[in-house]
Amino acid sequence: MEAIHGWTATETARRVRGREVSAREVTEAALARMAAVNPALNAVVQPLEAEAREAAAAVDAALARGEAPGPLAGVPVTVKVNVDQAGCATTNGLRLQANHRAEVDNPVVANLRKAGAIILGRTNTPAFSVRWFTDNALHGATFNPHDKGLTPGGSSGGAASATAAGIGAIGHGTDIGGSIRFPAYACGIHGLRPTLGRIPAWNSSLPERDIGGQLMAVSGPLARSIPDLRLALAAMSEFDPRDPWWVPAPLEGPPAPRRVALCVRPDGMEVEAAVEKALRDAAARLRDSGWEVEETETLPPMREPARLQAQLWLAMLPRGGMALVEREAEPAALAVHQHMARLCPPPDLAAFQDALTARATFLRQWNLFFQDYPVVLMPVCGRTPFPDGLDTQGFEAFEGIIEAQLPQVGLPLLGLPGLAVTTGAVGVGVQLVAGRYREDLLLLAGEALAPAPISPVDPAWV
Repeated sequence: MEAIHGWTATETARRVRGREVSAREVTEAALARMAAVNPALNAVVQPLEAEAREAAAAVDAALARGEAPGPLAGVPVTVKVNVDQAGCATTNGLRLQANHRAEVDNPVVANLRKAGAIILGRTNTPAFSVRWFTDNALHGATFNPHDKGLTPGGSSGGAASATAAGIGAIGHGTDIGGSIRFPAYACGIHGLRPTLGRIPAWNSSLPERDIGGQLMAVSGPLARSIPDLRLALAAMSEFDPRDPWWVPAPLEGPPAPRRVALCVRPDGMEVEAAVEKALRDAAARLRDSGWEVEETETLPPMREPARLQAQLWLAMLPRGGMALVEREAEPAALAVHQHMARLCPPPDLAAFQDALTARATFLRQWNLFFQDYPVVLMPVCGRTPFPDGLDTQGFEAFEGIIEAQLPQVGLPLLGLPGLAVTTGAVGVGVQLVAGRYREDLLLLAGEALAPAPISPVDPAWV
């Protein structure tokens, strides 16, 4: 039988609600697991033992009173350090924000609490949450529990590493260019980037984000089972009036044909043999589960949306963004921002307006494609997980990373949901994409690809 720290969120909540086990017992098991493996991983950079125990006591007390404790009753979770959590520093991996304490919870944190989740601690991110690698001068480096030499992904590398190692059943992450999907892929778990407007989020302690960030950044869950992603999505998606982008869309959409378009090389990108093998294996699994799968070499555009995504995202650089990066003076973050600005210079006003205009055209093309193929099967990345720190090896290395990450960067401009599903060993996974607010289709197909939960991994070097 799986140890308590390895239980899925779904099983944990069921057992706590049924009073087979107390939230206190679950929390103590989760804290013991964190104490055992986190020193090797540095995934959780701010443990919250006292707060976790208080939250567990509140869940047990609610149950004793006969009250409903919430859908995540007693489920241990982690929260990324780039979102507000009352009493904690929203560091975003920055020395500049080491003491930037939040007074109120971000809506996504508030929703986790309301659902009865137990927050174990806060997880690491690269400086500014802008890398597919996770280290910074404030909190240090986070390691992949499968292989210390591989990136744990980024920017939600701490969340992925922690969840893969059994520090919590659900990890909160954020995604503006693959920051949920790639860490899940790198650490051998599952990660859901929801539709823009699905999960409310807002940091009251920081200035309002530029429009690029508002249009593309989302919060979402990472987990070791697909049903746990479904459970977490429902809990995180509760209404909060502080997010004007939130949409009251149902979690289950109308019936749709079980039809999938397989594209091995979107926009002609190169993919490694292992990536293609994983995609074709996934296609076979879907067929065996009753899905119709049709291969295509042509999808609606991704390369130009990826370029425009970077253009809108980087528009903040001449408006104080680069000055902030220079003040932080974190070498990797500075180099990456310089590489990104070289690849995609910040737009002038006309180019900025053209990018926003083009967004509607590309989204329309994708919407029409989803009428024929409700789900698309494509790579998470064109390569298996990168050696850790590869993006610090010069401009050419960074160019190669950007090209491989085309499936990560192309979707956020359009606000579309994407699901990274691990289908084998670490680095063996695929991405599923669907129309707006059709996370239900992604999870349905994901369950066909990964019907069994993943057991926590012990760091190989301990």
